[in-house]
Amino acid sequence: MLRVRQQVENKNKLSNTLRNWLPILHSSLSDLSETISPFIEANPLIEVKSGFEESFEKRIPKKIYSGNISNSRTEHIEALTVVKKSLYDILDEQIQKPLFPTPLSQLVAEHIISNLDEGGYYEGDTDKFCETNSISKEQFYKIHQRFLHVEPVGIGAHNLQESFIFQLDSSDISDEAYPLALQMINDLQNMHKYSKDKFFQEAMREIAKFKNPPAIEYMEHSREIIADIFIYLNEDDGIEVKLNDEYYPIIEIESNYGVEHEYVKEKIKEAKSLVDALDMRRATLYKVGLMIVEYQYDFFKGGAIMPMTLKMLADEFGHNPSTISRAIANKYIACDRGTFAMKEFFTTAIDDDISNAAIKEFLIKIIKEEPHEKPLSDMKILDMIQDKFKVKMVRRTIAKYRKQLNIAGSSERKKIYRLELN
Repeated sequence: MLRVRQQVENKNKLSNTLRNWLPILHSSLSDLSETISPFIEANPLIEVKSGFEESFEKRIPKKIYSGNISNSRTEHIEALTVVKKSLYDILDEQIQKPLFPTPLSQLVAEHIISNLDEGGYYEGDTDKFCETNSISKEQFYKIHQRFLHVEPVGIGAHNLQESFIFQLDSSDISDEAYPLALQMINDLQNMHKYSKDKFFQEAMREIAKFKNPPAIEYMEHSREIIADIFIYLNEDDGIEVKLNDEYYPIIEIESNYGVEHEYVKEKIKEAKSLVDALDMRRATLYKVGLMIVEYQYDFFKGGAIMPMTLKMLADEFGHNPSTISRAIANKYIACDRGTFAMKEFFTTAIDDDISNAAIKEFLIKIIKEEPHEKPLSDMKILDMIQDKFKVKMVRRTIAKYRKQLNIAGSSERKKIYRLELN
């Protein structure tokens, strides 16, 4: 009976805490102090020390940049901290000697930097610039190629392919896999056709690390991001999960009033509920981090994100998918591949356990195996998917998925197959 009563009391305690402090779970780490400030202001028994009083860099686990993973310490810090300098500040520091030693090279570099779009791609009028400054296009492009050595690598490229080539030339890919990776970058729409090459997996692992767009870490929406969870490789080549819990506000409760009063008792109770809510936030996000690693293990080893639905987590937690969706909103994971929103690790549910990622994976598979003399129509693909997954879909959804995967229609694929034979 005592055990049952304790379980009921604990359940009621958790329910009250969740009901009263659910905004704490939903809040991002950067907004957490602001979220709890009304509770603190209304409670004279609470003193709080903000985790934001110390530098975020000091809180990064040493293993993130100790050499257990391939990226440099600078890249880790850039990926895991709040961006303090603007992209233009970073670039201005690099367009000096020795990379750009002459007034002409600095003039070209300044032109490229001043004509970057939000993603970091160059969109300036090269013809007009060369004419105005009496230089040849050959000179311009020769200087432009030095952006291969400018960080973030890929910045200043004309397009995605050129950005990826810049990043490829700065990567640690083997000499054997380099030609294949270059070929895949120049044929991004048909990357899957190289899957039988023995260096395909290595090439894919490298390309998957590339930033797209190259200035993604400096874009406006990511400047105030602070990761809730660190995920990194340990010395045994395993994966570790660590909460950024030292960034949490430290709650101190003044309970030595020496006065027996209902107001004091109520405020102590509220203060303890706040501490419980913060602890629940830590525990919930830590469990989410562990489950993401379990389902997305290959991604943290350099592979692709695998199909994973919110329902999987909801079943583990005993909550509705909508509750889990709110819990992971505005939360971020930092790893050696960058900083990612938690929601990026989940695919949209088509029907119960069937995700759009699973559908797309199957779509890629059947396209790879289709007869080249008679490629599959969207209607035929629809029938095969509905038969395998036991779901109801419409043809335009297949067409939409094809476009997202850069797969041409059946008539275009037939032309491509014919060209490959010649």
